[in-house]
Amino acid sequence: MSASLALTHLVPLAKEVDDNKVTPGVLGFIVFAALAVGVWMLMKSMNRHMRKVDFEETPEAGEPTPAAASGKGAPKKA
Repeated sequence: MSASLALTHLVPLAKEVDDNKVTPGVLGFIVFAALAVGVWMLMKSMNRHMRKVDFEETPEAGEPTPAAASGKGAPKKA
């Protein structure tokens, strides 16, 4: 009984929908939500992998090494 009553209330709303108007609908929302979840999972995975990276930059040819700059490197020849 209540289902038919709800249906009679929805029929006038369906008549108000413009036939020339295109909307994404439920399928568009589901696709967008799936893409958002996929991007979120990729970002979490990228963060996890980036935390594992231990990167130490090698100095260029003209720059002194940090050990030589502090004076604690190899002994200097006299």
